[in-house]
Amino acid sequence: MSDTTIRSRQPSVRRLPLAAPLRLARPSDMWFKPALSVVVATAVPDLLLFAIDRLDLVMYTMAGSLCALYGHNLPYARRARAVAGVVVSMVIGMAISLVAASLTGSTAVLIAVGALLAAGQKMLCDATRIGPPGPVIFTFITSAALFAPQHLGQVPGHLALTLAAGVISWLVTVGPAVIRREGPERRATARALDAAAAYVTAPGHRTRRGAVAAVHAAWQALLAAGRPTPVRRALERLVVHAEAALAGGAHDASPIAPAAAPASDPERLRAWARQTRARGPVPTPPPAPGTSDELFGTDAERAARRTRSRRDARRALLRSLAPGSPLLPIGARVLIGCALAGYVSQAAGVGRPYWAIVTAASLYQANVTLSWNRALQRTLGNLLGVLVFAAVLPVSRTGPLALIGFCLFFGFAAEALITRNYWLGSIAVTPMALLVLEFGGTHPAGELIGDRVLDTVIGAGVGILAAMLVTNRRAAGRLEKALAATDRARAHAVHALAAPQPTPAALDAARRRLTGSLVELREADDTAAGEWWQRALPQEQVLAAEQAGHRTLAATATRQGLIAPAQENGAV
Repeated sequence: MSDTTIRSRQPSVRRLPLAAPLRLARPSDMWFKPALSVVVATAVPDLLLFAIDRLDLVMYTMAGSLCALYGHNLPYARRARAVAGVVVSMVIGMAISLVAASLTGSTAVLIAVGALLAAGQKMLCDATRIGPPGPVIFTFITSAALFAPQHLGQVPGHLALTLAAGVISWLVTVGPAVIRREGPERRATARALDAAAAYVTAPGHRTRRGAVAAVHAAWQALLAAGRPTPVRRALERLVVHAEAALAGGAHDASPIAPAAAPASDPERLRAWARQTRARGPVPTPPPAPGTSDELFGTDAERAARRTRSRRDARRALLRSLAPGSPLLPIGARVLIGCALAGYVSQAAGVGRPYWAIVTAASLYQANVTLSWNRALQRTLGNLLGVLVFAAVLPVSRTGPLALIGFCLFFGFAAEALITRNYWLGSIAVTPMALLVLEFGGTHPAGELIGDRVLDTVIGAGVGILAAMLVTNRRAAGRLEKALAATDRARAHAVHALAAPQPTPAALDAARRRLTGSLVELREADDTAAGEWWQRALPQEQVLAAEQAGHRTLAATATRQGLIAPAQENGAV
């Protein structure tokens, strides 16, 4: 960016909300999938250990079982690789923790190892964008393992249990492909149709941004899903209709959008979304206005993805972790915050301060504002969860099957509630985490509850303090790079439009590249806007880039025939 860039003035320190972070949202349209998966993946090893009277090993199988929470938003082809990577990463993290626990009994050293692991797990999950639940599951498991009594000779056997449970998780998460192999793509397409309908119903910057992001996610799912099938072809046509609705209703952002062209029917889009989510056949709409049954460039792009080497993917990962990466300040926050939380908890008399480390690690989101929100949610949820634990503890001690049943129930409840708000899910997560300790032997209830409350308060307080004091000025740099990338993508699309006879594949590739850059620009702007101690951000330029980008997207749709042109020579 040049020195002449016009920048907006904004305060270095923003007001932090109190009520908004605690409001409930609508549940996810797929909350039941991770909920059921984790129940099955946990029940199988738990019941096997019960049969051989070795429930004291549940902590090691739990590490692998919780891998079933990942990858549910991915097509099965990608999910298989992603969950396999999660299982391998979990085994590596457990190996580090168990070896450290067997080599030293120093709480100070173990806290340092836990903080280093938490920082590495946060950066790796953010770099790979593995998605919810992100690094918190890794940190929860590996931090607990650090403070479990351990001998070096036991480590291989315990790691084998983790790996075996991880294989069960992989089978549980990938197994539904046998029944409904296009399920993830269908859900992504339905979200795009619903978002497009919401935009057509209430045009505006917020609904348009949401619809563009949903359409982009749908294309990413379809392109990563593997070879085309009749169902995927129908889904691609539905996504084209969602794009046509965005272009045809872009009155707020695009003077080229057709005032005379009929807007897409939002009820028809919603009906298609309902049918797409259902178990019946995918609706087969007619081609979008002016298009043929052949779709623009999807096969070419899919082939390009297949030929792209894994070396390129590894290089991209290394770049995201290299010096200068915007992830490094976040990693520093996690390292400092977790270490301080652990040491303060140790000084307060907690013998195993792993929950303070986990609490601090769970707070760190993309910026300070979001981290503050998570601190409120985590503290409220944990404190209420401790009360639930106190209520169910006497019943859970009536027998091992009761203990297993409660753990499975709270695992399901956590996933059922957490998409509504993190604090609501934490009410179920907290008693589940405390009940897992009971498999290794009973502990005084007062000690468990007191330590957990103290660790929660210390972890949240020290963690958010570290988030406020460890600055992330690279967030503004990421925004500037995203702004430049959007300008380049728009220039590329304009160049494709200016060709006398542009090929459909070229226009389609240019449109998808511009869509992806607009999604990244919005994410970078939201991240930088919630960060403290930033230099002034180019907010006027971001808004102008978004408006120009949406105008160009509408122009490519007009040129391709997705909508009828309102005028022959519109501004691009």
